[in-house]
Amino acid sequence: MSDRCVFVLLPVRMSRFIIQLFLAWCCWSMWDQPAEASGTTQHEESGAGQMWARVIEDAHRLQLPTKFLKALPPGFIHVEFDDLRTYAAEYHPGDHRMVLDRSLSFNAAGRILKPLSKMTHKELEVFYHELFHAYLDYLTVIDAQSGEAGHRPHELVHFARGQQACRYGEVQITPIIQRKDETESRYLTQAESWEALNETWAVFIGWAVWNQLEVQHKTKRSMFQQPRQATRWIRRFKTAFEKGEFRGYYVPEDPDEGRLARKRYLAQQSQLALEEAVVLMRQVLGFQNTFIEQLMDSFGSIGTSPCSTVEGSAE
Repeated sequence: MSDRCVFVLLPVRMSRFIIQLFLAWCCWSMWDQPAEASGTTQHEESGAGQMWARVIEDAHRLQLPTKFLKALPPGFIHVEFDDLRTYAAEYHPGDHRMVLDRSLSFNAAGRILKPLSKMTHKELEVFYHELFHAYLDYLTVIDAQSGEAGHRPHELVHFARGQQACRYGEVQITPIIQRKDETESRYLTQAESWEALNETWAVFIGWAVWNQLEVQHKTKRSMFQQPRQATRWIRRFKTAFEKGEFRGYYVPEDPDEGRLARKRYLAQQSQLALEEAVVLMRQVLGFQNTFIEQLMDSFGSIGTSPCSTVEGSAE
């Protein structure tokens, strides 16, 4: 005899009791589910907070920049790990998601971020590159909220928008990346110019961290405490600047051009401007003013930039 038949043949009073008991259990289950979900969310937030605190602590111990890291709220970035073949990392601003290669996870298990002290200099360069993408993403989010409330835009976002219009609206690209001397002009869309700026700035942030690690490697002390190390970093910066190494890229929105090249890399003529580097050193990396002044002095007198009025507003 099936269970259904047994239920039908039960006495009426017993059936009512069972039904009431069943309904009570259903109500309790439905009431209890949000609490469990809330507990999971709190647990995730706690885990994100602990991870972020470790990142900042590790960066501080390695004498690396922490200014912009401290401005990022824990949990804003959703970190994931995957077996990336084309890139070492990806950042998706739409859902604030950072996808890192499994090699950047603890024991390459793809669960949690490994300590910064266990990362190679190259891995830290990549990590900081992506962290800057997340930081600029965060600033644009709060800037949009501030705009709706009638507040002034964030200083760095205001500067970035000015540079986007002035320097990245029309750029020189290298159609064949191996032939740096062969360039073409491009007028970029809003999305393309913002990506070109974002990538160019992130290239510099990653470069700055990698070279800071390189010059601090022997003494394990901050280059700001060692004049000789500071001079080495500045010398490296000048060499990279003269070679045009601070160049980003953009993904063409035009489908026809996209079929020719998935990415368009900027030419040396459209690389990071010195004024942009100074703003990033001061506002993002938190480099000391005396160090920045020493760097500027090493370049001697430089011509006035066509974007100087915009750049000046960011100082």
